[in-house]
Amino acid sequence: MADAPPATTRQVILKSRPEGWVVSENFELREVPLPSPASGDVLVRAIYLSLDPYMRGRMDAAKTYAANFEIGEPLQARAVGEIVASENAAFTVGTFVFGLLDWADYTMISGGKGLRAADPALAPLAHHLGVLGMPSMTAWVGLREIGVPKPGETLVVSAASGAVGQVAAQMGRILGCRVIGTAGTDAKVAYLLDELKLDAAFNHNTNPDYLAELKIACPEGIDVYFDNVGGAMLEAALDHANLFARFVQCGSISQYNLVGDARYGVRNLTHITRKRIHMRGFIVSDHSARMGEFLSEMAGWLQSGQMTYRIDVTEGLENAPTAFIGMLKGENFGKQVVKIGADPSED
Repeated sequence: MADAPPATTRQVILKSRPEGWVVSENFELREVPLPSPASGDVLVRAIYLSLDPYMRGRMDAAKTYAANFEIGEPLQARAVGEIVASENAAFTVGTFVFGLLDWADYTMISGGKGLRAADPALAPLAHHLGVLGMPSMTAWVGLREIGVPKPGETLVVSAASGAVGQVAAQMGRILGCRVIGTAGTDAKVAYLLDELKLDAAFNHNTNPDYLAELKIACPEGIDVYFDNVGGAMLEAALDHANLFARFVQCGSISQYNLVGDARYGVRNLTHITRKRIHMRGFIVSDHSARMGEFLSEMAGWLQSGQMTYRIDVTEGLENAPTAFIGMLKGENFGKQVVKIGADPSED
């Protein structure tokens, strides 16, 4: 049985919009009264909070595909939590749920909107934010809808040890591709080779001649490129792409904290026409109708041991801003989550 909620909750709010790199001064931790649930409401105690690169765009004032965070209001993220109070017959106290919550110890969800069950018997709760959550489905949709890798083809995944990249890389291996990954530290490269069993990998921080590295790792060129980085890495991949290559444009984390002329201008987009490259961006939420199909296939791969997943856990709501800043700099190793409160499923 869930404990009764306290009278107040802590929240991390957006204090100011970042100019360039996010800094700790852009956040503030505050404590506010916790209201009682009205009819239809559900009060959720956060257990794990997901931190993802797309949140950087939500901190700006410029319009993006997701609603902007507002100054003076709590930031929001996908999270797994426990229902501690409910005035909604569809949600029982003590149930674990997944949904969009505030960066807070407790969040009131009007009408239980957007909440769905999180089954700890299927996988540990934190995995519902990773391998059974939005990052993994992003990789799955990107390859199933756009990359469409075929056995024997060469797949390159940038930031391959990250939340999305590690799934895209393993999917490529499961589907019979030769898979090459890039990562930002030697330890991450070792993880790609030793644990994820990729065919080749290189450190993009210590080996800045990306085209030379790709030529070594992919002597027969690139058939599918799963892009999480953008910038100079994308440019090199275009140079080394084969005819009719497919480019899955998932993210450009190398550019998110840059402004003005500091952003990298990709200079060889003419390859798209010359090589007849199919390059397509996508947003995973546009494919929510395929959630059941994704969960079924991913759960099967997990249970068979074909898919593994690494999570980087930071303890404490008060440390969420530091973890977020570190993630944007590539300091995390695997899917970044923050453990906000106790996980009863571990008992």
